[in-house]
Amino acid sequence: MKLHLQRPLLAALLGCALISSSALAQGPYRNPDNTNLGDAGEGTYPIPYKKPVVAEVTAQLQAIRAFMDRATPTRIVSKRTGQPITDRKKPSADAVFEKSAGDYGIQVYEMGVVHSGLLKAAEVTKDQGFTAMTKRHFAFFAETLPYFRAQEQQFKLERANSFSRFLDPRSLDDAGSMCAALIRARAARVGPDLKPMIDTCSDWVAKRQFRLDDGTMARKRPQEVSLWADDMYMSIPALAEMGRLTGERAYFDDAVNNVMGMSSRMFNPQLGLYTHGWHANHPDAPRFYWARANGWAVLAMSDLLDVLPKDHPGYPKVLAQLRASLKGIAELQSGSGLWHQMIDRNDSYLETSASAIFTYVFAHAVNQGWVSPTTYGSIAQAGWNALSTRITALGQVEGTCVGTTLAGDMVYYYHRPTSVDALHGYGPMLLAGAEIIRLVTNPAFEVQHKVRTYHYMPKGGQTDYREHH
Repeated sequence: MKLHLQRPLLAALLGCALISSSALAQGPYRNPDNTNLGDAGEGTYPIPYKKPVVAEVTAQLQAIRAFMDRATPTRIVSKRTGQPITDRKKPSADAVFEKSAGDYGIQVYEMGVVHSGLLKAAEVTKDQGFTAMTKRHFAFFAETLPYFRAQEQQFKLERANSFSRFLDPRSLDDAGSMCAALIRARAARVGPDLKPMIDTCSDWVAKRQFRLDDGTMARKRPQEVSLWADDMYMSIPALAEMGRLTGERAYFDDAVNNVMGMSSRMFNPQLGLYTHGWHANHPDAPRFYWARANGWAVLAMSDLLDVLPKDHPGYPKVLAQLRASLKGIAELQSGSGLWHQMIDRNDSYLETSASAIFTYVFAHAVNQGWVSPTTYGSIAQAGWNALSTRITALGQVEGTCVGTTLAGDMVYYYHRPTSVDALHGYGPMLLAGAEIIRLVTNPAFEVQHKVRTYHYMPKGGQTDYREHH
């Protein structure tokens, strides 16, 4: 099925979607797929309850893309005056990337997820307009890397250098997520070849990051030796993409080893959840099940399975771990379709970025055949319907928890603020919407609307609703 939309039609659909999205928080909603308006057995819902419509989802993804494009300038300016610096022959200590209106740094790890989401949206919709921002950002990197390298050599600015993450990476946050996005863009032939940046970030992840003795990625904060579930995403996809890029099996081995090493210490098999972190000096510490950390974990495993050779001995292990995680997460979806900030605590707030990651991974796992469409398809659908209410008329994403460290008390997690300026929600929302389009157009199964709800039926299945007629 071709999903490419002509620009005039897309503009009209976008207008309709934005008008409706501005009112989505009102509720309650009646299912529009039930055409019997007199049906007393039809419920009402706090979110839209319907089969997602491809044109509407596409329009909302376009709105997010347009907002991100407007919000992320690619210019060198004077840090002191804000005026453009156009002379790139002689570096100035005052030269920096122009700041975005929100917290949208163009080389931060969250932006790596945005680029991966844009690439996915382009692939699914066949609209290459989704990659325009990626091309612009990456062309800017290619043009300005020599300038900022010369600036660093002359002035030794360290972290004050706008290109510091790729001149002097110091953490997985600096390197992993953007590294995976750079490799994906290179494979898709989007933008210039940024091999020098790929070499720098992949070298950090594969060879320079602090690790446990068994090779599991670790940090020296907030305790002397700590693991973060977040670091599954900050390392494993980059290793996986390097395996795909180079064909070297050692990268795949390392990625699998980190899934298993992280999971052995942070995954609770009874709950099917990851605790946010683990400390070597206190391995039996109370566990805090922060939703976005669980999101990073399942997204990392999903990304690895996308490129891991099926004959790799770690493939069934990673798949089994992903399935166990998805089952635990699925059982904690709220009645609104979203998931809570502390995923196992329904008195904590409903959070967008984790919900978007979960929705993407559920839909993707169904589309890839890793889990059954039965139940999981409906869970993903409900997740997207809820997420669609958190996209504003401007294309901003509401309800995203801001950056959150590994903490040791529940009060901190409960009271982390949310903001439309938190970039963590934008990439996952693009991924989720694109994968939902794949889900509702997947020819491998049929989406049946029966008895006022939805059933994702594998093709060829025989059901009998005779008693309902």
